[in-house]
Amino acid sequence: MSDLEDLTQALARNLKHWRGERGFTLDSLAARSGVSRGMIIQIEQARTNPSVGTTVKLADALGVSITTLLDRDRGPRVQLVLPGEGVRMWSTEAGSGATMLLGDDRRGPLEVWTYRLEPGEGAASDPHLAGTLEMLHVTAGRLTLVVDGEPYEVPAGGAVSFEANQPHAYRNDTAEPMEMTMAISIPPVSGPEVPVQR
Repeated sequence: MSDLEDLTQALARNLKHWRGERGFTLDSLAARSGVSRGMIIQIEQARTNPSVGTTVKLADALGVSITTLLDRDRGPRVQLVLPGEGVRMWSTEAGSGATMLLGDDRRGPLEVWTYRLEPGEGAASDPHLAGTLEMLHVTAGRLTLVVDGEPYEVPAGGAVSFEANQPHAYRNDTAEPMEMTMAISIPPVSGPEVPVQR
């Protein structure tokens, strides 16, 4: 079985498990996440490999990290991820991409990612749950972070944090590659109630 098939099977198994653990019906999870009921059924039956955006929406709605949904091995006290062992979540032919390094749910979901954006490339994100916080540290190049339409320039060595419950995007508007490390803190979820749509 390929790595992609392994991840598809793990996601199917864990999505079903966590939906049951939270007491969510298909309809309530669809309403919470904005992912259609039909897509959730396909994912739970391992008939599709969803996009990163869809996986993030489901993890946010369940209050778990993507690592938990993808069933990555974790020790009880120390989680070591060696070079090349992170989960590659997306990439482009030019060399841009994002890798999730770590995730933990013990005190509310927390994830650590690395990003590389080649010149002229970028990535956009839908708003996350209210209370989600992202912290970025640019290690090479210059990041243009756009939060709710407002651009912020972050040079190498700089860091930024923001509430991620609004549209946001990461861009490299320079002629050099940009690399950053990102930590995402997601609020815990409890109960099957459906949030009021605004």
